Amino acid sequence: MSSDGQYEDSVSSLMLENLRHRLLRAFRGPSAPTEKRERWSLSTNPRADEELRRAKIDGAISWLRSELLEMRSQDRQLAKTLLDLNTEIQKLRSEHQLSRNADNAAQQAVADPELQTTLQNKEHSEYV
Repeated sequence: MSSDGQYEDSVSSLMLENLRHRLLRAFRGPSAPTEKRERWSLSTNPRADEELRRAKIDGAISWLRSELLEMRSQDRQLAKTLLDLNTEIQKLRSEHQLSRNADNAAQQAVADPELQTTLQNKEHSEYV
């Protein structure tokens, strides 16, 4: 794996870990008296509620991780496509330049009578 890929992995992991901590803090909410907490809890066990919240957060982080990996894959595919297109454009440019140079040389040969005579003599000597 390249150093860029490793760097991206570590940055992604740090971002996900930061997001995980922020989500945990957000779902914990402010501390409340026990009576209110029981009233709002999903079950009679606050510990089970906390585990459920953590499981949901872990699920969300897993989903984000898979989305980031998919985005990275798509990014690499797009980069490959762009490189292939750039190669094709460069090839077409060089072919166009060669064609243009050949056309210019032909136009100069027609315009320059001395060059025309030289070319005709050369062709004549090749036949003889």
